[in-house]
Amino acid sequence: MTRLRLICAAALLLATGTAYADPCKVTIESNDMMQFNLREMTVPTQCTDVEVSLKHSGQLSAKVMGHDWVLARDSDMSAIINAGLAAGSKHGYLAENDKRIIAATRVIGGGESATVTFSTSALQKGVRYAFFCTSPGHATVMRGTFVLRDADGIANAGDPSTARR
Repeated sequence: MTRLRLICAAALLLATGTAYADPCKVTIESNDMMQFNLREMTVPTQCTDVEVSLKHSGQLSAKVMGHDWVLARDSDMSAIINAGLAAGSKHGYLAENDKRIIAATRVIGGGESATVTFSTSALQKGVRYAFFCTSPGHATVMRGTFVLRDADGIANAGDPSTARR
């Protein structure tokens, strides 16, 4: 009976740890194979600020296989990447004071992480924004969508019965 109580207590502790995860804080990983582990990031409209942490799980240095995380309108992505190429590695492949960039981390290498916090005031609910890596050539595969959505749409995102919402 004591063993059963211990197991139930442990299960409750684990459940409460995930139940209180902050939906306004998102972690995305990159690796040495030019990959993000997420294709879509969805944040509830109740978030006034969002914190995105980029973790590089690889081993290669930033000079060899560096990654960043940049958020912008999908229509601005190509122009931001081209301006970043012109800015070069010295500026982290981001043009200085580029108003099209909503948020961006610095370029990191294997074992490093970077975090950016930004306001959602400039984002529109339901609009698909693009996130991508600006290191040369990486955005062709290192990209995804970022959406600000009502909390009920996030909770049901994996439920096939709500797919046509």
